[in-house]
Amino acid sequence: MKKKQTALIAILGGLAILGIKFLAYFVSNSVALLSDALESIVNIAASVLMFFSIYISEKPADDSHKYGHQKVEEISRLLEGLFIVAAALLIIYAAANRLFAVSELFELNLAIGISMLATALNGGLSWFLSRTAREVGSAALEGDAKHLFSDVVSSVAVWIGLFIVQFTGWRSVDSILAFVVAALIGRMGIGLILKSSQPLMDRACAEEEKKIKEVLMRHKYRFIDFHDMKSRRNGNQVFCELHLSVDGSLTVTESHDLTDHLESELKDELPNVILTIHVEPRM
Repeated sequence: MKKKQTALIAILGGLAILGIKFLAYFVSNSVALLSDALESIVNIAASVLMFFSIYISEKPADDSHKYGHQKVEEISRLLEGLFIVAAALLIIYAAANRLFAVSELFELNLAIGISMLATALNGGLSWFLSRTAREVGSAALEGDAKHLFSDVVSSVAVWIGLFIVQFTGWRSVDSILAFVVAALIGRMGIGLILKSSQPLMDRACAEEEKKIKEVLMRHKYRFIDFHDMKSRRNGNQVFCELHLSVDGSLTVTESHDLTDHLESELKDELPNVILTIHVEPRM
């Protein structure tokens, strides 16, 4: 429920920020501020996508998805990365059209002040999403938080450029700055795409595997060894399996009790890890 509420706040906050940013553009006629506003449209679309991905991810496992639906959050983060890259391309297009046909800039001081208000709201929203993402382990919220933070960085770059325009009168700086913003945004989008592709490819979870080994070594005297450990991430859950060699004299019940104890202790320390142990006799 907390993830859904946070996603709704992101959507409503994005709509408010979009309105403020477009106001800054209309006041100034700055293509750099227009590029900043265009990114906010992508922010809203990404937040809507995030909301639906969270809604789907919280559905219980069913016959078609027996491991649950959490991986849809990684798909959401991947699509958000594509949205960000698309926004960067739109900004490049707008800046290229304006570069050799420089238009008059209007009330820059007022526009920058309006943009600062929007950026302050963006920064607060990014911090809120990032904190919630850490609390609930949501890839979708993390992706949206980083997206909003990239918007904050690009907005600061826009201000710097507009101040340069004011003091020098070089209006072409407005378009050049839009290209810089596009590069920053595109880099963030590509980063999200690469990060999301790793869980989708079932990359091993090194930190969780290390913790599992620590827990097992506390009980080394009760088994021979363990091997063939495998792990993969599914949303905020990690599925892990391994083979445990035990003394051949142990009964089925004793082996079952041992694995139950190990799995239970690990669950206490890493609630998001689901461990499956295959017992086999000493070779």
